[in-house]
Amino acid sequence: MKRVLLALLTVWIVLAAAGALAQEDGVFAPEEFTFSGGSGKVVITCPQVTVTGGEAKAKIVFSSPNYPRAMVGDTVYESETVDGQSVFVLPAPLGRAFTVTATTTAMSRPHDIEYTLFIRLGGEDAVGGLAREGSMDLLYAEGFSVEYYEGGYALIRVKDAETYLVAPEGMDAPEGLDPSVIVLKKPFERVYMAATSAMALFDSMDALGSIRLSGTRQDGWYVQRAADAMERGDILFAGKYSEPDFELLVRENCDLAIESMMILHTPQVRELITLLGIPVFIDRSSNEPHPLGRVEWIRLYGLLMDRDEEAKAAFEAQAEMLHALPQPEGERKTVAFFALKPDGTVTVRGSGDYIARSIDLAGGKYVFDGMGGEDSTSASVNITMEAFYEAAAQADFIVYNAAIETPAQSVESLIAMQPLFSDFKAVKEGNVWCANRWLYQATDGIGTFIKDLRAMLEGQEEGMTFLYRLPGR
Repeated sequence: MKRVLLALLTVWIVLAAAGALAQEDGVFAPEEFTFSGGSGKVVITCPQVTVTGGEAKAKIVFSSPNYPRAMVGDTVYESETVDGQSVFVLPAPLGRAFTVTATTTAMSRPHDIEYTLFIRLGGEDAVGGLAREGSMDLLYAEGFSVEYYEGGYALIRVKDAETYLVAPEGMDAPEGLDPSVIVLKKPFERVYMAATSAMALFDSMDALGSIRLSGTRQDGWYVQRAADAMERGDILFAGKYSEPDFELLVRENCDLAIESMMILHTPQVRELITLLGIPVFIDRSSNEPHPLGRVEWIRLYGLLMDRDEEAKAAFEAQAEMLHALPQPEGERKTVAFFALKPDGTVTVRGSGDYIARSIDLAGGKYVFDGMGGEDSTSASVNITMEAFYEAAAQADFIVYNAAIETPAQSVESLIAMQPLFSDFKAVKEGNVWCANRWLYQATDGIGTFIKDLRAMLEGQEEGMTFLYRLPGR
């Protein structure tokens, strides 16, 4: 009896490793396929996988006719040349990376080249061999998801971008992991923070002690405790995102680089950091369609820094501010949010930007509805003063954005910069406001900002954090 049970258990393990236990028979297009290896001149694709009786076989296509055979394990498989490509049918362990040794005849003599393939149909997990135990419940964030696995592992999927496996302290990545998954090994104690939007989130969950290096100088931080830490020498300036001090990163044993999406403009920098053995995590919170989605990225950082409860509490405090606001009554008051540029043009926010959406959530109406497209998350749009006048002259409130330009000190100074403001309804009625310079770094305070906007719309001024009324004429 014991031998029978052992045999059944062995069969179950083999099938689980192949990723076919829960996979029904049929022909499927892979949900995910990746490959690595070779010189990069040949592209490998997997148009379909056939599952029969729990056994998966994949159609693997090399973009060259010069691959007559391939080996998986100890078995050799011959190819068929179709439309100038080498086509194989190979056994495929689903949801696990596996090795294929392919022979090419394109050179003076045959060469064996090793490739690593990964195939996932969607019915199996991307973390080979680990049982899934649940997922993170998110209220607003749409840009990432977190799945929990046995042994303390967690898989972070960033929407339309990278996938990260968070490994607990002392543990390595499980065997057979998709090679495209970026492994982040805890603990993280010497972080290089090049994403300004994330610093306030670390501050809110009391995790600044994990940050050793900064991509912003001390005088560039409005997160006071971060600036204080740099003054003490607890956090060192390590160069901006596009020009990091690589020697300092190595000397300080940096264990994680948190970058904004600006790093995508300098891929060579990202590659060099990775070559140093430092994993790179890209913060994409600015893509969130809901303002509080940005704040909810603190839950992701709480996972990385083992401060889950603190992160959840900080997020819920901001979310509660929005939930506590009663629905606005009557016609919505209009708001223009802007900054004057030295050349006379005006910078406004795209209608999909979090500032514009915060105005809507506060009960107001953004006057530049449709600016940049309804689905645009573009932070800013430059327009002529004439176009600004046409849209905002009759706005109930105008709010000067001091985060990107020198703030106006009074209504008179605003009119001195541009005399047309003397005709604006908000100027005549004394509803000219200014947003503090530190707003753009206060990712952890978006709920507070929405509450401030509601107070402004209702004529209240006491207890504000991010807004203040400009002195009248």
